[in-house]
Amino acid sequence: MKTVRAVSGAFLALLAVASQAGAAVQLPAFFSDHMVLQTGRPVPVWGKADPNEKVTVGIGGQTKTAEAGPDGKWSVALDPLPPGGPLTLTVQGGDARARTIQDVLVGEVWLCSGQSNMALSVNKAKNFATEQPAATWPKIRTLQNNKWVECSPETVGSFSAAAYFFGREIHQKTGGLPVGLLNVSSGGTPIELWTSQEAQQAVPELKPILVSSTGEAPAASAEEVKQAESDRKQAVEVEGKKAAAAQKVVPGALFKARILPLAPYAIRGVIWYQGEANSYTVHANLYGIQLATMITDWRRLWGYDFAFISVQLPDIGAPQTEPVQTHGRVLVREGVLQSLSLPNTGMAVTIGTGEEKSNHPVNKQEVGRRLAQWALATVYQQKGVAGSGPLPESNRVVDGKVIVTFSHTDGGLVAQGGELKGFAIAGADLKWVWGKAVIAGDTVIVSSPEVKAPVAVRYAWAINPAGSNLCNGAGLPATPFRTDHEPLANAFRQ
Repeated sequence: MKTVRAVSGAFLALLAVASQAGAAVQLPAFFSDHMVLQTGRPVPVWGKADPNEKVTVGIGGQTKTAEAGPDGKWSVALDPLPPGGPLTLTVQGGDARARTIQDVLVGEVWLCSGQSNMALSVNKAKNFATEQPAATWPKIRTLQNNKWVECSPETVGSFSAAAYFFGREIHQKTGGLPVGLLNVSSGGTPIELWTSQEAQQAVPELKPILVSSTGEAPAASAEEVKQAESDRKQAVEVEGKKAAAAQKVVPGALFKARILPLAPYAIRGVIWYQGEANSYTVHANLYGIQLATMITDWRRLWGYDFAFISVQLPDIGAPQTEPVQTHGRVLVREGVLQSLSLPNTGMAVTIGTGEEKSNHPVNKQEVGRRLAQWALATVYQQKGVAGSGPLPESNRVVDGKVIVTFSHTDGGLVAQGGELKGFAIAGADLKWVWGKAVIAGDTVIVSSPEVKAPVAVRYAWAINPAGSNLCNGAGLPATPFRTDHEPLANAFRQ
């Protein structure tokens, strides 16, 4: 009996503690020590409490109050905070119970999402032995597994490499502003998992991709699986098999599991590195519509048009020999370019950073730098920073030549390494041949004696457009593009 009384007493004590803990004001797990809050815009704080309980939130000399609804949910919006810290965030219930969050910094918060190339960690990136000891950046922090981690030589290895090198560039080039990186990525995942099903259902063009009424997604075609297996045997680390497996997951699943819980955490913007999985599907030509749908969907969820910067997939596979090679990877690149029609969107062209036999190139330093270039030039409006490589603005045919005009020339168009290469030209029959291309101011003039009446050109139109060398004066490469509007399917290889 003595033992029973002791156990009963311990059980009652635990029950009392659990009761107190359950009744305390609750916050999402990512409201925790070492967190980074966005500067310069209202900061939502939300959670749960007892129904109709008064909740007070305080930080940096300001307080906001709210009353929990019948379901216990409450939220406040803090006034914009100046950059700095550390601060203490307190969340207090109506009966003096409080949550205290220490070492809160205020700076720039970026959501970092995508598939395995965003997930790839610093310890797997280029020059980790050199990067690790230099990684003492306590004002750069990442959220991973709902825990905020300060950057140090001991922790940097687990950071997303693309996100870390982007964040480090932002931190260094903005005078040491704190940077928070919300790492939400998952390898092998197609874009349809990251967009709400409702948003996709509202776009007729995406109907072939969506789940059927039975709840089953369309399986990968025999052609897709065969191609992915062929590439695997060639030692090219494609994500075709992962993509085929992911297609059996309901579209919108990762939106619900990873994105929805974060909203409306205040952010400056998103960096997005994804598309490999979609490039090995028959719907690669729809990627531009898919990306625009996702961007619009996320912005609707947050309630404002935050900055969105996408990585355009790098080169992979054998160097290009034919004038054009319409593989799904090329179509996904085109889709990213098309997304620039949305406001406040940018793109990091990563041609030249890839590896012939790996779908996970290790030079994430340059990926992060190119992402940061657009943010520094556009979001942070820093003068003298080139935010993008050359982008095609218009084209016209004059005297048997196609003249393409570019924006973002920043110091003038340049053919790196000598003669300008990478341009193909065709007539109405769309039989492509290599063209002779010359730079004239902010234009490139393309011609060929084989094409007397040209109608279109394509540039760097291949999985690995080796030799394509058009850049701007800042050294940033031009995007792959085409001037024709011919409907294209994923031919995998020509």
